[in-house]
Amino acid sequence: MRGYTDRWSVRSVPRRTCVGCRGTSDQADLLRVVVVGSVVVPDGQVRQAGRGAYVHPSPECLELAERRRAFPRALRVPGPLSTTAVTQAVLQAVSSKDREIEMSTR
Repeated sequence: MRGYTDRWSVRSVPRRTCVGCRGTSDQADLLRVVVVGSVVVPDGQVRQAGRGAYVHPSPECLELAERRRAFPRALRVPGPLSTTAVTQAVLQAVSSKDREIEMSTR
C-alpha cells in the first residue's frame, strides 16, 4: 500500500518556540522557564505549575529575549523580571557542553 504508515509507530515530537530567537525546536532541545514572584527560574524537569516559556540554552538567545523584553510578555506578568537564575543555568549548560566536546576530541 503506497503512503501507508502505521499511526501507532509514528510519534510526533512536541515543538516549541524560543522566546529569544523565535525559532522552533523540539521541546527537549529548549529550556523551560517559569516565573516565581518576580524571578524567572529554569524548570529543567518541566513540572512546575503555571505558564512557561521556552528558550534555547545559549547566551545569544537569552540575551535576545532580555533585550526584547520577551519574558514578561510570554509569561504574561507585569513589570521587569530578574533572569539571574536562568543566566546561571544557561552558562552552566554551555560550560558542561564545552567540556563534553573537549573530552570527545581527545
